[in-house]
Amino acid sequence: MRRFPIRGVYTSPLERAVETAEAIAAMHALTPVKVEALGEIRIGEWEGLTLDELEPREDWKRFNAYRGGARAPGGELMLETQTRMVCELARLRAAHRDETVAVVSHGDPLRAAAAHYLGMPLDLVHRLEIEPGSLSVIEAGDWGARVLRLNGTGDELP
Repeated sequence: MRRFPIRGVYTSPLERAVETAEAIAAMHALTPVKVEALGEIRIGEWEGLTLDELEPREDWKRFNAYRGGARAPGGELMLETQTRMVCELARLRAAHRDETVAVVSHGDPLRAAAAHYLGMPLDLVHRLEIEPGSLSVIEAGDWGARVLRLNGTGDELP
């Protein structure tokens, strides 16, 4: 894979993402920019609940089985998460034509964006693994976009 200097670092405003973005930015003498659109999926009434508390709930099971159409109570549809991510990535592409940028976000929003570029239905989004700290690479141009790497460790880069 070709390696280019990173010209911008953009991050979800959540602390765990900002910490990762700061580490990336420091290696390139940049300051990360917090962008609300890169934030975690909005889960509304489930915010603050543990997985143990969510597991027995029918609405949680439905949400995970039917990501294409089930909404978290008071939260987002996965399609809304995907739309804000893809729109933000398009905005960043326009602002950084022919440059490489780093985007730090979270598992579900990154899965949703990858599903878009892969032409994959949102109901299958959990077939994509996006681990904390992993590296995914999307190359975008006037011709469209290609997913070059998904859930990499970074060790495979030259």
